This record gives sequence, structure tokens and C-alpha cells, in this order.
Amino acid sequence: MAEKEEFKETKEEKEIEQTEHEIEEISPELEEKKEKRKDERVGIAYIYGTPNNTMVHITDLSGNTISRVSGGMITKHSRLKSNPTIAMFVAKKAAERALDLGFTKLYIRMKGKTGGTGHGPGSHAALKTLGKSGFSIVSILDTTKFPRGGPKVKGGRRGRRV
Repeated sequence: MAEKEEFKETKEEKEIEQTEHEIEEISPELEEKKEKRKDERVGIAYIYGTPNNTMVHITDLSGNTISRVSGGMITKHSRLKSNPTIAMFVAKKAAERALDLGFTKLYIRMKGKTGGTGHGPGSHAALKTLGKSGFSIVSILDTTKFPRGGPKVKGGRRGRRV
């Protein structure tokens, strides 16, 4: 009987040691996850797409510029500055600097030409490229301005009489 009790005790002790060992293995993983959460930096990416150019401007949450790249910095052909292919390179170049500084999440603010029909051809390509380059996108906001009435139209109250 004494041997059986000793055997049970040793078996229980082994189980306790195993669970302690498993906890020790798990705890560094939890610490790493906590460190990753602390290291996450959030930024704001302003994508300004017009029919003639595409610009990507990445800032931190307080508004300090991290990187700012436009289509003219990538290509010297003015007709290609708004091209979606060039917009991809613009976003890649802007993203490289932000990734080097440890940014992981981005709020996206897209803007088009005021009073225009929408964003330029490169805006969506730049947005897709930022998503593929390793950022998790928190939200996308359209900040395009639009006229609310504007100045008085020429021609008087009854319009131009022919």
C-alpha cells in the first residue's frame, strides 16, 4: 500500500511539474503579444487623387509628417502622374518609410478635386497598395470638398436674355 501511495504522489508531482513547464512555455508568448500590442503605431494616410496627379501623405496621429510622395517624384512624364501604375509606386514608396518607423495601422482619408466627379484614377490603386504592403486599414473616409451653393451666378435674377 505504501508503494501505491508513493507512486500516486510521484505521478501527481510529475503532472504538476508538466503543467508548470507548460505555463512557463506559454507565458513568454503572452509577453511577446503584449509587446507587439504596445509596439503598434497608428498613422493617417491622406490620398489626394486628381485627374492630373496622385499624392500620398502619411502622418502620425498628431499630424507630424512621416512621408509624402507624389506622382511627379516617381515619373517625369506629366501625362503619367495620375496613372494607377504610378500611384502604386507612390504608395509603395510612402509605405516603406512608415513601415521602417514601425507603423502597423492606418486610417485612410481620400480626397478628390473639389467640385469634380470623384477621385482621380490613381486613388484606388494607391489604397489597394497600402493594404497589400502590410498595413491594417482601420477606416476609409472620403474628405472631398463639395460646393454648397457657391457664389452668385452671372446673369442676374432672370438669367441671360437672348
